[in-house]
Amino acid sequence: MDRRFFTDHPILHDAAQLTGPEAEHLIRVLRGQVGDAVTLFDGSGGEFPARITSLGRSVVDLAVLARHDVCRELATSITLGVALPKGDRQRWLVEKAVELGVSRLVPLIARRGVAEPGQAAVARLGRYVIEASKQCGRNRLLQIAAPLPWEQYCRQADGAASRLLADFGPGAIPLAQLSAPDPTRGVWLAVGPEGGFTDEELAAAADWQRVSLGPRILRVETAALTLAAFFSLQDSVTNVPPGKLGS
Repeated sequence: MDRRFFTDHPILHDAAQLTGPEAEHLIRVLRGQVGDAVTLFDGSGGEFPARITSLGRSVVDLAVLARHDVCRELATSITLGVALPKGDRQRWLVEKAVELGVSRLVPLIARRGVAEPGQAAVARLGRYVIEASKQCGRNRLLQIAAPLPWEQYCRQADGAASRLLADFGPGAIPLAQLSAPDPTRGVWLAVGPEGGFTDEELAAAADWQRVSLGPRILRVETAALTLAAFFSLQDSVTNVPPGKLGS
């Protein structure tokens, strides 16, 4: 299995260095040795085959052998605004959003929200992004945005983008009836807290399309990932590389 490591320093030359949690993992957990082959990525879209040249207590030096531009991103940019659940459910949500190709996750501040998305929480979510990217092969990191009040998120949504709000109320259209989005426009998604948005908050999204996810009551992370998975699947069908369909 390919061993992938993230460095937050741009790889511009034929040498690189791992520090912090990435170095600790390689040294103490994987028992890396001089000469071992690994793959590095720096969030720029490339991945870099490399070999370990030296190991310290908390530093790994590597020789960079090449750069390969490998894109595993969706053609459609997905921004996912979600009122975060509590505890480990946040980690699961972020990991799966990374795997599904979400471009940006915005923690929403809602009146019935149950989690406080402070600075420490945002930093923790960023670490989950790196771990999931290592596993699934993404070379660009999902962006964890600063928390936004719901009304401000609505204002920031591009007026030309598809804007979809998960809603159990009357008038919401079934998810299966949505058409594939224009990949040049992007998609903005919104999932409220488990208690739902208030009537006042819903009024701020009067021009958003309400989407039903079925008759059952879903947890926040389930609803968010159902929406993300729908558009990830649409992207994989409509943007399949030539010669791959049916192979």
